Formats: sequence, structure tokens, C-alpha cells
Amino acid sequence: MSATQYVRRKTLEELSLFKKPARLLTHLDIELTERCNNNCLHCYVNHPADSILHANRELKTEHHKDILKEAAAAGCFSVRFTGGEPLLRPDFAELYIHAKKAGLKVILFTNATLLSPELIHLFKQMPPKEPIEVTIYGMHRKSCEAITRTIGSFDATQRGIDLLIAAAIPFVVKGVCLPQNREERKLFESWAATLPGMKNSPPSYAMHFDLRVRRDSETRNTLIRNLRPTRQESLAFSLLDKEAFLKETRTFCRMFSAIPGAKVFGCGAGRNNLVVDSYGAVYPCLLLRHPDTTYALHKGSLKDAMENFFPALLSLEAENKEYLRRCARCFLKSFCKQCPARSWMENGTLDTPVEYHCVIAHAQAEAAGILQPEEKSWEVKNWKERVDRLDADY
Repeated sequence: MSATQYVRRKTLEELSLFKKPARLLTHLDIELTERCNNNCLHCYVNHPADSILHANRELKTEHHKDILKEAAAAGCFSVRFTGGEPLLRPDFAELYIHAKKAGLKVILFTNATLLSPELIHLFKQMPPKEPIEVTIYGMHRKSCEAITRTIGSFDATQRGIDLLIAAAIPFVVKGVCLPQNREERKLFESWAATLPGMKNSPPSYAMHFDLRVRRDSETRNTLIRNLRPTRQESLAFSLLDKEAFLKETRTFCRMFSAIPGAKVFGCGAGRNNLVVDSYGAVYPCLLLRHPDTTYALHKGSLKDAMENFFPALLSLEAENKEYLRRCARCFLKSFCKQCPARSWMENGTLDTPVEYHCVIAHAQAEAAGILQPEEKSWEVKNWKERVDRLDADY
């Protein structure tokens, strides 16, 4: 026999050791429902808890189980259940158990109002991967329910918190800064510091609120815009702890300042993580619902979305002239909240600058000594020198 029957030549590219690795799905967000038992003033996604229209459109239990199974088979490490209010789903416990048994580490975002002894027992037996994240809307019934617009939500939240504490279930709290609760910051932070999971760090806040992700209500968008802090209000809030603000801002800018160029997607969205919404559509992040960024899961798979659909999307380059003039040349782009999702929510495109976020980013950069008053970050030539100097300045 000739040697060619026993030996076959292969190029280096054909050997698995030298092949370009497939894109890995490491984390999955599942928005179990867009419905919520609260009706918060600032919410970018919520629909009424009793909306039959939205409930009937939601994925069924078995569909969610198939998604979780596929994610685990693809090597996914963790899944985050969010909403809306994920505990509204009557099958929540079933899906939670299924995810844990599939080997996924589970993360949960909730308003805590629907926590029950049964769920607490489940979390005790099968703990989440990370502390449960609970949003607090007010330290008093009046402020809380003025924001949630739901009678009884304050007491329900407190009951949920008490259940978590009594069972020693790890959890953290986060806040929102709105006119209705703005004077409660010190009280909120003092209370938060007494919680077992909050001893080492203060709570985070949402304040520069996002518009409706589905662009489904200009009335709601007008309300949300009116709730946003002004440049001066935002800066005053940040400077309440000036030392922490300066340290965090300067550290971030030292690490991440760069000229981004024309690429629209400069963040980590859709790279090793995906989002499945309530109805079976896949997106690169929780905030983005542009039709061109939508992958229909019933026509494909998470693997196909990760390996084929989103890589092509993430290579997209901006065409908007103002984006190319400003954002593409801005060394503070990573510091600004400008992103394709927020461009979509505000303007209906993926690459139109969002003026509100630009103003806020400039104000914070000025306060941190990175920009001079009235200076535009995209016009700065010596930005690298400035950023490097921050080490000596702090």
C-alpha cells in the first residue's frame, strides 16, 4: 500500500488548535415579561400586569425551557431573569429550577413585591448566582407610591425585603433619583448600609432615564424627559460625594478613553451575551429594539444568532454626519451614555447623537478637570496627555 492511504496532509488552519474559535455565548438575559404590577413613572418597557394582549404573546413555559437548554448546551454560564416584573410569571419557579438544573447560574432583578415564603424557600434551597437585585422607589409610602403609581406597593416591597432578611437570602438594593424621592437620599443610604449585602458599598442610582425601548408612546416619553435631571441637577447629585466622584470618573477615563472611530457598536453588546425578549426575539442588549437588530428565534437558534447574525451587525459603521463629526472623534465616547440603543430610543436611528447624554458627559468631565468649560471633547487634540496626567492629579 502507498503511504497516501495512511497519511493526509492538512493546513494549519484545518487543525482545531489553529482554527479561529467560535463565538461563545457566556451570558443570556431573558426578559420573561414586559408586564409589571407597578406602573413606574420612568419605566422604559412596562405594560399593565393584567394586559391579556401582552400575556398571550409571551413565550410559553416549554419555549423558555428549550431556550435555557440550548443556552446551557452552547456553554452559557449564567442567565438573568428580568422584566417587567419576572415574578409575575406563574411559571417563574419552574423556570428558575429548570435553569439551575441545566447548570446555569441564575441572576434575578425584581421589585420584591411578589416575593412569597414559597419563593424564599426555593432561593434558600437553590441560591441565585449573585445577590438578588431589588429596586427601592421611596423610603416613605407617599414617595414610593407616587413613583410606582400603585397603591400597596410600599408595604408589599417591605414585606418582600423582610422575607429576604429573615431567610438570610443575599440581596442588594438600588435606587432611582426622582423629584418625588430626591430628598430621601441620606435616609435611603443610611438604611441600605444596615443591610447585610450593602455594608461595603453604597447603592447605585438610576437618574438619566431611558425612553421607551419600543418607541410606543410619545406621551410616556414626554413624561420621562421631564423627569430627567438638568445638567446642574445631575452634577449637584454627583458632587454630593465629590471625592468618590472624582476618583471613579478619573479612574474610568484613564482606563477607557480612546477615539472610537465610525463603528456604531463600541460596547460589549451582542459579543458574548444576548437578550431574549418576552416574545422570542433576540437582541444584542436589553435596551435595543431596532427592527434591524432583531433576530427571530423561532426561525433559527441562539448559536446562529451568536455566530452569524450579530457579528455582521456589530461591524456596522455610522453614516450620520453629526455622529461622524462628534461621537466618532470623541475620546470620552465610552464615558458617555450615547449608544445605538439610546440613539434608537431618542431618534429612531442607530447613529444619531443624543444631545442630553452629551451634555451630561461634558458636565461631568468638566467637574473632573478633564475638560475646560465650553470645550468640546471631540475637538481636543491632546486628550491622551490629559488622561495620562490624571494619575498625577489624583
